[in-house]
Amino acid sequence: MEKVLVANRGEIAVRVIRACQELGIGTVAVFSTADQEALHVRRADEAVCVGPPHARDSYLNVDALVAAGKETGADAVHPGYGFLAENARFAAACEAAGLTFVGPSPAVIETMGDKAAARRLAQGAGVPTVPGTDGISSAEDALAVAGDIGYPVMVKAAAGGGGRGIRTANEPHELSDIFVEAAREARAAFGDESLYLEKLIEGARHVEIQVLGDLHGGLVHLYERECSMQRRRQKIFEECPSPALAAARREDMAAAALRLARAAGYVNAGTIEFLVDGEGAFYFIEMNTRIQVEHPVTEMATGIDIVKEQLRIGAGERLSVRQEEVGLYGCALEFRINAEDSDNLFLPSPGEITALDLPGGPGVRVDTALFDGYRIPPFYDSLVAKLVVWGRIREEALVRGKRALRELRIEGVTTTVPLHLRLLEDADVRAGRYDVDFLERLLER
Repeated sequence: MEKVLVANRGEIAVRVIRACQELGIGTVAVFSTADQEALHVRRADEAVCVGPPHARDSYLNVDALVAAGKETGADAVHPGYGFLAENARFAAACEAAGLTFVGPSPAVIETMGDKAAARRLAQGAGVPTVPGTDGISSAEDALAVAGDIGYPVMVKAAAGGGGRGIRTANEPHELSDIFVEAAREARAAFGDESLYLEKLIEGARHVEIQVLGDLHGGLVHLYERECSMQRRRQKIFEECPSPALAAARREDMAAAALRLARAAGYVNAGTIEFLVDGEGAFYFIEMNTRIQVEHPVTEMATGIDIVKEQLRIGAGERLSVRQEEVGLYGCALEFRINAEDSDNLFLPSPGEITALDLPGGPGVRVDTALFDGYRIPPFYDSLVAKLVVWGRIREEALVRGKRALRELRIEGVTTTVPLHLRLLEDADVRAGRYDVDFLERLLER
């Protein structure tokens, strides 16, 4: 692999470019007209404009991205996360153009992206799944299933992701209404109105296992990430390891994740997500066939560069580590810094960065594409930085996180830094006692 086209923007594009540079691989950035001054454009060896500001005309334009790869002589494409990272058609288009897609095969992306198909595969691999159905075709069928497994239940889009296409019903009369709403949202968001139904696991934690697989049958897990701090099913704060898992449960979940990845024939980096109930029982919910936003917490706690592993795997190399060489060291926390006003309904806050001071010191990492004078465009996701800290024990990481958040200065826009500082003052957060509904309850209070 000699030259990689990075089919993304923002901090993840900068992250991939840095990994390529350390491996001696040339880089091509793509950008919309709104991003022509962006940091990832400056950092890459070459840059190609792929369209106007709206993502559908640029970062989601398969033909433009593939053409950019061919025109610049790239031999591979790294999709990052979001945009087309889990799009089987894009992966297939890259392959057809002679470009290595740094990720799993189109067939695996399609199978694991279909939540009902992934659920069936998990069941066949002996991985526990949430009580429910693989698919459901009508409100009447949903009512019958819900009557059997009990309320509350969730109706989900089979092709869903990012928390969209999900509705919760506490009683039968609600289920009939939300079935129609969920189908409409699924059709609008994913072009597929297929739905399935699951029992709502109340008081659950969201814990995910990072896996890596190569083309030679090598497969490892990098342990878990705790991702329960969520607002509207969007993650806010993550940590590794989870403060809620005993060692035996950790090993059980990791083994289940490897069984599913092997059953899928999985190659490259992927994340298998579980819900964990109050008794410690865990249930598979979905697999993300890409690098995760929160991958730095795993890197900090294991010392393994996941993006470099992705690139090596894409080049046909074997994994650089064996399972017995993977360990957890200390505790890592990631704070997602969004350009949003957390005191005003989380309204987006695009604008110009008038001052920027990044924290440092032992165990502190900041992944960002910000710089003084940069203007955050209103067209894309509001994530502007990820502050990641590490400590030998969780308490040290929490203290270090508070210090680093106080050092971080982003002026010109409103960010979620104050929310993170408030969370670190909360006794339950400090004790690791929180579930997927914790933040919503806190915000209501």
